[in-house]
Amino acid sequence: MKRQRLARISAWLAASAVLLGVFAMYIQPDFLVVLANQVWACF
Repeated sequence: MKRQRLARISAWLAASAVLLGVFAMYIQPDFLVVLANQVWACF
């Protein structure tokens, strides 16, 4: 029971860290321009 709770908490923490990282990158407009250029270069 304790192991399952620890796994659930660590999964929530990992998901939160990933979301915070993504949101931090979207705050920077230069990053969005570079990302759009890279995606457009694929086509």
